[in-house]
Amino acid sequence: MPRPGGRTYEKSKDFKGSIKRLLAHLKPWHVLMSFALVLAIASSILALVAPDKLSDLTDTISAGLQPNVSEEHIAEVLQDPTIPTEDQQQAMQILSSIDEDSNTDEILAALDQLPSSIYDEVKPTMDMDKVKNIALLLAILYVLSALFSYVQHYSMTTVSNQFARKLRRSISTKINRLPLKYFDNHETGDVLSRVTNDVDTIAQNLNNSLATLVSSITLFLGSILMMFITNWIMAITAIVASLLGFTLIGVILNKSQKYFIRRQKELGDMNGYIEEIYSGHNVVKAYNGSKEAEAEFAKLNQQLYESNQKSAFLSGLMPPIMSFVGNLGYVAVCIVGALLAMNNIISFGVIVAFMVYVRLFTNPLSQMAQAMTNLQSTAAASERVFEFLDETEMTDQKECTKHLDKSKVKGEIEFKHVKFGYDPHKMIIKDFNATAKPGQKIAIVGPTGAGKTTLVNLLMKFYEINDGDILIDGVSTKQLTRENIHDLFIMVLQDTWLFSGSVRENIKFNKDDVSDNQIWQALRTVGVDHFVQTLPGGLDAILSDNDGISQGQKQLLTIARGMIEDAPFLILDEATSNVDTRTEELVQKAMDKLTEGRTSFIIAHRLSTIKNADLILVMQKGNIIEQGTHEELMKQQGFYEKLYNSQFEKTA
Repeated sequence: MPRPGGRTYEKSKDFKGSIKRLLAHLKPWHVLMSFALVLAIASSILALVAPDKLSDLTDTISAGLQPNVSEEHIAEVLQDPTIPTEDQQQAMQILSSIDEDSNTDEILAALDQLPSSIYDEVKPTMDMDKVKNIALLLAILYVLSALFSYVQHYSMTTVSNQFARKLRRSISTKINRLPLKYFDNHETGDVLSRVTNDVDTIAQNLNNSLATLVSSITLFLGSILMMFITNWIMAITAIVASLLGFTLIGVILNKSQKYFIRRQKELGDMNGYIEEIYSGHNVVKAYNGSKEAEAEFAKLNQQLYESNQKSAFLSGLMPPIMSFVGNLGYVAVCIVGALLAMNNIISFGVIVAFMVYVRLFTNPLSQMAQAMTNLQSTAAASERVFEFLDETEMTDQKECTKHLDKSKVKGEIEFKHVKFGYDPHKMIIKDFNATAKPGQKIAIVGPTGAGKTTLVNLLMKFYEINDGDILIDGVSTKQLTRENIHDLFIMVLQDTWLFSGSVRENIKFNKDDVSDNQIWQALRTVGVDHFVQTLPGGLDAILSDNDGISQGQKQLLTIARGMIEDAPFLILDEATSNVDTRTEELVQKAMDKLTEGRTSFIIAHRLSTIKNADLILVMQKGNIIEQGTHEELMKQQGFYEKLYNSQFEKTA
């Protein structure tokens, strides 16, 4: 099984559609992207022109190293009237000794015997002006190519980073507009993966792949064109030699793919097993399951080892094979080029140019394959991001025209024939009616699945009710914004809300106008001031998940945060379920202080904690079946009385 929060990129479901939509979202940067792609093409074209000039430079230098002993030039020199007759006769005798069978050493030795007047005319002469001009042109071509490439990379980096920033901003805005239902139906790791991994994948591949693909295609097609323009025989030689090597690469990739897939699967299986055993380490030890766990781990580890070894071996063949492809092309070009040069079909410079063209031809093939793979990952990642951005948002609040000032709210809440279901065809709360008077402590009890927490979610407007109405001081929640409603409530839940940061930042969360005296007063009220004083730095002490802070201490800190919030309504949802009996007493006292002067809704499985509630609502299957004080409900000897007594039977 895969690691939680991890994911493997799959192929895109609709590659063309995803890329098309991605480009549509990139519209604000189309000009900059087009500029970058034009520069990528220009850089590639300059790289293609350079070998031709390099060939000219090679031929110029080669010609400058050879003596000019052609028959036409020798005849012209011997007829020159400025050269003495004796020198001409001596030169004719020496040159007559040179024939077609003479090797280079014999020719050079004969030239050394020529009179100086003749030797000066036939000696090797380097055309330095032409060499300088070609060298300067080559330098300009390579510098411009590098400059264009740099500007192109800088432009694409700018586009990818700005687009990633826009995506993250859109996702952040979207998260705040999504209903709670979305997060109830999706894993946290999956949502985080869309925000981080998928956006990073899009940004990185957009930066690296698009321009690389364009420049690689340009180099690939351009190198083929330039090779055929230069010499078609050499072009066919280079292409055939390279394609033979790439055919071998294709065969190896096809063989290795199954091992890569198997390696990923077995890596996920082993990681999942390690996490499972680590999480249940105490159970494994208690039931003497260490040997079985080690045996299973050894089995998974061996399977992963075999798959990893095979995949690593085959993938390790790629660099030497790529080197072999390049070298094979060089060898073929040199052999065929030498044969053509011997027959005066091509010059030595053409061979040099083709050696560069071979590199320009082979490298783009692997780059295009990698770029297409990256674009597949980009399309798959963009699908996930756009799928998230397309999720149905919470209803707009245009009709929410009223506003309640929490300093003036009396504290009355009325539920009128409320109906709700997560599925419209299956109602959980069927016809809920209840009234909470200002300052009352309302307890909501019932078996698991009765709808207690759902009722709180409706009250906080995390979900929209299907029918009926909820009134706060006579004002329908349908006419109040969610932000206004949230501002009226303090929430203390089963899961403590402590974030990485100082104690001060946690207590005055999202409130700026809070003094340290107010914070200490809240801490003293809930009885956790001594604990904070023992922390290094006091209010400046940094809290995190790894700190050795008990659940009770965390809960007391969240209650202190509620004290600072100072809202007219309070919701306590299973606030003591994760603490021991002694800590429960401390938390209960702190909650009693927090409920003073507030209309409070308390959800609790431990019914002993709500005996002093002003009104207890007993829920079953989405309806109130009983209501009253603890004493009244016990006298009725109904469902509440059985529920209350059952908790003592279980502990007996």
